[in-house]
Amino acid sequence: MDLTPREKDKLLIFAASLLAERRLKKGLLLNYPEAIAYISAEIMEGAREGRTVADLMSYGATLLRRDQVMDGIAEMIPEIQVEATFPDGTKLVTVHQPIV
Repeated sequence: MDLTPREKDKLLIFAASLLAERRLKKGLLLNYPEAIAYISAEIMEGAREGRTVADLMSYGATLLRRDQVMDGIAEMIPEIQVEATFPDGTKLVTVHQPIV
């Protein structure tokens, strides 16, 4: 399988998001990379489903709460920027204050 660097990045994000999802189901707190991956993967999937950038910006801020991440993680992530593939091309989605 010959993947581009961007495709490899997407697969790594997806794998990390699956791990984060499993840990959330077990009631474990997410660390920094898991929280980033979880939100990023949801944004990328939403883009593929045809949701709008504005919708995903709002949606991204509803995915995780402070009580689902380790202490200090919410403060470490003031925003997340995800380059996502939409039906009409690639766009940058910025989620401000993603962990409430």
